[in-house]
Amino acid sequence: MKRTFLLCLICGIATLYGCTKAQLDQINTDPTKSTPENFDPNFLLSNAQLKFANKGYYQLLYQSTMMQLLASTYYYYNNGDKYINVANFTDYQGRIFDEGYAEASGIREMQRLAKLKDPLAYHNLINIGDIMFVMILSRITDTYGDVPYHQAGQAREGIKYPVYDTQEDIYKSMLTDLETAIKNLDPASPKATADLFYKGDIEKWRRFGYSLMLRIAMKLTKVAPETARTWAEKAAAGGTFSDNNDNTFIIMDASNYNSQNGTSLALRTLSDYREVRWSKTLIDQLKNTADPRLSVIGEIPADGFANNNNQNLSGNADPVVQRGLPNGYDLLGGTTDIRQHPEYPGGTGTGTDIAPLGKYSRPRTSVYLKLGGPVFLMTYGEIELLLAEAAVRNWNVKGTAASHFSNGVKAALQSLAQIDAQANIPMEQINTYVKAQALDESSTARSLKMINTQYWISTGTTFNFIESWLNWKRSGYPELVPVNYSGNVTNGTIPRRMIYLSTEILNNPDQYKAAVARLSGGDALTSRVWWDQ
Repeated sequence: MKRTFLLCLICGIATLYGCTKAQLDQINTDPTKSTPENFDPNFLLSNAQLKFANKGYYQLLYQSTMMQLLASTYYYYNNGDKYINVANFTDYQGRIFDEGYAEASGIREMQRLAKLKDPLAYHNLINIGDIMFVMILSRITDTYGDVPYHQAGQAREGIKYPVYDTQEDIYKSMLTDLETAIKNLDPASPKATADLFYKGDIEKWRRFGYSLMLRIAMKLTKVAPETARTWAEKAAAGGTFSDNNDNTFIIMDASNYNSQNGTSLALRTLSDYREVRWSKTLIDQLKNTADPRLSVIGEIPADGFANNNNQNLSGNADPVVQRGLPNGYDLLGGTTDIRQHPEYPGGTGTGTDIAPLGKYSRPRTSVYLKLGGPVFLMTYGEIELLLAEAAVRNWNVKGTAASHFSNGVKAALQSLAQIDAQANIPMEQINTYVKAQALDESSTARSLKMINTQYWISTGTTFNFIESWLNWKRSGYPELVPVNYSGNVTNGTIPRRMIYLSTEILNNPDQYKAAVARLSGGDALTSRVWWDQ
């Protein structure tokens, strides 16, 4: 599905609500001179959507490798790959908090201006804002636990020290707020005009809202299964995504640094390009099930150090030769050096032109590392897999668990073509795989394992690593074996949350301390948020 990237709209407000650290290109109009009368609130929607989607290193250094989707020997990836606090890179743990509230504040300012100018003309924009606010806050609370919700984004109203709401209360409010916003959407009212997700299509926003409701509801399966059931059934009855045309993603703009795909940009950094690979856990899973995604996601670099670093040189995408890098290894010469691994395949090249990781699969450059490539947030395939789980739990959703599962797997494979045409998988291969992967309904545990393993593959191969981690926390699948690298700070366990933004102890000390006191284990990577019990 083609999307138009509204860069001109984003640039027009960048200096008012800064998009990124880098300076945007100069434009003719100075947005700091804008007033509520001549400023279009729609611009703030695209700004928030762009910033929310484009996380780059903020999901790479932790979630991508913690989930054993990617692996790396490079030192700053040790944070997620080996659960080690590496220098000042631990600051990245707080970025979802920091940036998330900036995005949420932008949404609230958008709504304030819309209500001030013309609440009827901006009726849909205001309600889309409520849906976006819930989406942003769900990621923040799922990452940290108790956080500000009801008082978030109200600095203009004089609230400088927002209360950290309990996650239980946040979930109640998110679900009811989301339901209200969805019901208030009106196809007869004007569309949002700077919408990077759906170009203002209200029916697509309605399906997006119910799909988001389902995803939020499923986070409660461990701690509040009846509440999860109630809201999952509401979402299913309301109407979730209907096909891959509903997938939520933004096509980025390669021509402007501030709007390039942040994950692709990060992975093109020389050290990352040389030492980030697909994880052995993922590649083995694809190989063991004859998954046709293996033929489009990975490549083995051309031989030698120089060729390994050459981003213009395509690798070998033959699925037979793909090999994943084990997590938890380095290139430091000790016992954890990957070259000491009993299955180390050897490097490539000769003399001084040796690439020690040359026989391990990297994400296919021409598919995944396009600076103008899409950033995915939620897909039809993932929603079908969640509906399959709801059916397995005997909840009241239309369709069988097996049919939702097959739909989800098929859609996940097809969605890769939305990343790049080279990732299109022939339907004959897709159908063969889907038939071979029929849902095992011999027990609930086996069904849940298959469903959530496919969810992990789907989110991982679309580089939606944050959601991969969040769903793993609630489902327990796939059953990852953690690494136990010397010096790790989690006692050899995969992190369950991120640490709050470091400045909160100074900026909002009383609320921060109260929230930390409610965490069993304190403000640590090993503590668990309310629903992850």
